[in-house]
Amino acid sequence: MDQPLLQVKELSLSFPRQTGRQRILDRVSLEVRAHEVVGLVGESGSGKTLTSLAIIRLLPRSAQIDGGTVWFDGQDLLSLSEGRVRGMRGAQIAMIFQSPRASLNPLMRAGDQVARALKQHRGLGRKEAYRQAIELLQHVGISDAEARARAYPHQLSGGMAQRVLVAMMLACRPRLLIADEPTTGLDVTIQAQIFELIKEVQTETGATLLLITHDLGVVSEMCQRVAIMYAGQIMEVASVQALFSEPRHPYTEMLLGSVMRVDRPVDLEGTQPLTPSQTTYQTAGCRFATRCPYVMPACWITPPSATQVGPDHSVNCYRYSEPAA
Repeated sequence: MDQPLLQVKELSLSFPRQTGRQRILDRVSLEVRAHEVVGLVGESGSGKTLTSLAIIRLLPRSAQIDGGTVWFDGQDLLSLSEGRVRGMRGAQIAMIFQSPRASLNPLMRAGDQVARALKQHRGLGRKEAYRQAIELLQHVGISDAEARARAYPHQLSGGMAQRVLVAMMLACRPRLLIADEPTTGLDVTIQAQIFELIKEVQTETGATLLLITHDLGVVSEMCQRVAIMYAGQIMEVASVQALFSEPRHPYTEMLLGSVMRVDRPVDLEGTQPLTPSQTTYQTAGCRFATRCPYVMPACWITPPSATQVGPDHSVNCYRYSEPAA
């Protein structure tokens, strides 16, 4: 098997609290192979975005990495200088954020922002960079690109601002693209268009894509593999086909069971609503123990390690492994 382009190993991260530091990410491990589309799925607040920010080292100052490594193309990103990591952002690793307008510079016109990416990462002159910026805006489906290039971010719709970000990504041609819920706040029709555009760009450039989402329908259409995350821990990693046909972790089973279906009724009997107190980062072991119907004493003490339950299918659950003594 080829060496993964991105390999996150046992990544742990904490923030300060009144009672001491609180570990939010707990030994997160994730692999993304070259030219692959991997989905990172979980509820809001599960740590998906925080994981992506740790990968590209855009964390707030209060965050502290307590352990683990992040390998990208044979380099440990956590050990590199800030200058070297800054040079890799955009050129080798790019990220599309949830709020497109907030990700654009409000004081710069859209065309100038795309042109700046071309000048910085491809060394083009001012006029040539702007000419290619117009072409890129046309390429991502922005009509009347010359006029839109003169607009400021607040003058663009959410879908159009997201297309500008995709154009900037195309200008840089990164090897790894991280898309963090890129259609948040957009209507359903525009969401479909943006996902289709991202897929076209990924196919055209050969980039590897890490797609962060809570939409299992999008995962089934776009991804080859998927990692399920809950409260800062990875619960299960599998191919999309294996995950949907034979989920193994109790959380994955409940997550798939919560999806509304048009072909059959959904049985909600016995389900319980989640309250904030049930999602805890204090548990020393598996953080799903507070909700798990199969919980056992070991679950409260030590998080289970990943256990292979099938080809390219692993699950972090003591139902499939013996608790450590």
